[in-house]
Amino acid sequence: MWNVLGQIKEALYEPVGMWLPDFWRPQGTSKYVQGVEVALAFQCPVPESFEVIELPACHLMVFQGPPFQDDDFEKAIAAVENLIERYEPAHYGFQWADEDGPRVQLEPWGYRGYIEARPVRALGKAGPVSGLK
Repeated sequence: MWNVLGQIKEALYEPVGMWLPDFWRPQGTSKYVQGVEVALAFQCPVPESFEVIELPACHLMVFQGPPFQDDDFEKAIAAVENLIERYEPAHYGFQWADEDGPRVQLEPWGYRGYIEARPVRALGKAGPVSGLK
């Protein structure tokens, strides 16, 4: 999938994998999706088995691990995920907000370390930025 998505010239950034909140996805579809961000006016052909979806804005806190040997990507992912589970965003005025947005991962490339982002909202703020039905 990464190679197919990487061929979309209109992409605004590199391909990502995302775990979508349950209420953001149609019943019977996978929680984990892969895609690229494109402009709202995107009108180009979509690769087979892909579709265009619109996601509401959200705030993400990004974590990046150290470089790793490419064959050790599973260990690198586990190390960053373990760090995130122990991390306390309240130190910076945020709280976890899994219902506000997707958990996002970039393709794990050893030279840059594993990168993952989790949705957050400012402490004391209620509810998601917006919801899809």
